[in-house]
Amino acid sequence: MSKVEVNEIDKQSGSTLTLGGSGTTVQLGTGATQSGFGRSGSVNWQTTPKTATFTAANGEGYFINSGSAITANLPAGSAGAIVAFADYARNFSTYNFTISPNGSEKIGGNADDLKLSVDGQALTLVYVDSTKGWINVQNAEDTEVGVKFTVATGGNTVTTCGDFKIHTFTGPGTFCVSQVGTPGISSAVDYLVVGAGGGGGYCMGGGGGAGGYRESPGSTTGCYSRSPLGVAPAAALPISVQGYPIAVGGGGGGGSSNHDRGCSGAVSTFSTITSAGGGGGGARPTASPNNTLGLAGGSGGGNANDSPTCNVNPAGNTPPVNPPQGSNGGFGRGNTGINAAGGGGGATGVGGNGTGPSPSPTMGPGGAGATSSITGSPVGRAGGGAGGRYAAPGSQSAGTVSDGGGLGGPNAANGTANTGGGGGGGGHSSDPGTQNGGTGGSGVVIIRYKFQ
Repeated sequence: MSKVEVNEIDKQSGSTLTLGGSGTTVQLGTGATQSGFGRSGSVNWQTTPKTATFTAANGEGYFINSGSAITANLPAGSAGAIVAFADYARNFSTYNFTISPNGSEKIGGNADDLKLSVDGQALTLVYVDSTKGWINVQNAEDTEVGVKFTVATGGNTVTTCGDFKIHTFTGPGTFCVSQVGTPGISSAVDYLVVGAGGGGGYCMGGGGGAGGYRESPGSTTGCYSRSPLGVAPAAALPISVQGYPIAVGGGGGGGSSNHDRGCSGAVSTFSTITSAGGGGGGARPTASPNNTLGLAGGSGGGNANDSPTCNVNPAGNTPPVNPPQGSNGGFGRGNTGINAAGGGGGATGVGGNGTGPSPSPTMGPGGAGATSSITGSPVGRAGGGAGGRYAAPGSQSAGTVSDGGGLGGPNAANGTANTGGGGGGGGHSSDPGTQNGGTGGSGVVIIRYKFQ
């Protein structure tokens, strides 16, 4: 290899001097520097992030990994000097990054420090002259980051709807989160938590109340609509990497002897969300008139017939949450001989009141539930059980039911499993069927999130 040593290379003619042929790389020797070519407007990025105060050098860019406030001191300005900075940790809003000019030099015409306070912010400064000093020629905010999605297991069934995964728990289990997605994209889950329905009362008993119904507002969009339930929660539920125990309530038993009230349903839970069981329906009065009263719960159980003390609505939304998790139960007819039981309350509607006159009373219908498409298709849940039937000439039906609630006696129907529907009230002793109240439907927990 030959070596040419000269002090100056110039063209022989024309206005163009060419170094190297086509496809040839022309490079400076190790330790050599260039001048006169000018900068291309870019910097050489230093790939070791800065974690403490430092002095920048002309032509370099720096990643700032701040766990505390950091200051970068600018070099002495010379026309064309260039430096750049970028938020490596994406937390400039927590730990402001300060850029300080050299001596009395300026940044943007002001001899003051420059503070960066936007997460993900990056900027490039070029020194122009003593009047304006360093000028910001490129600024970016909220720069793009790689997106990751939530990964989780658990549930009796796991289905998908578009980009969303749905875990349905029809019994107890654990929702295990092994990865949380990017904030604002896949870092929270939507949920539907329904408590178990209450059982219907014995012998012309009140319908069982529906289990408490609590649902997020559907903020993880796609394949999802829900019926309105008052004031919606502010957001879906944030999650973290951990196991979340899931409880799915069992339905309350119906009154079966000795004029027993129906039993209340059990609670269902997910994380901070607890939905109460529905209240049991009241039973035909005996020596203990209080048995005629339905019990409070997620939705209140209906009152039984034939007691002057039962013209009150058994309370729903107990314990209280916002928006309400359920409605009041209906009351029974208060005059002896009317024999009209009230329906249990539902998620979105109160239980109907028993009405007279005898011998053809109308039993209270169960209160309306709610319809959600959290699983990808609309399903009604948490309807109240209807009041019990009285068998007499021309007597009316036990009233309508909806969304999983059971019809009243005779042969009172149970609430539908995994809907939280209330059990129907029992029939009269002269009915061909049983006087027992129906069992409440078990609850359900459904969790939904973006997985791709």
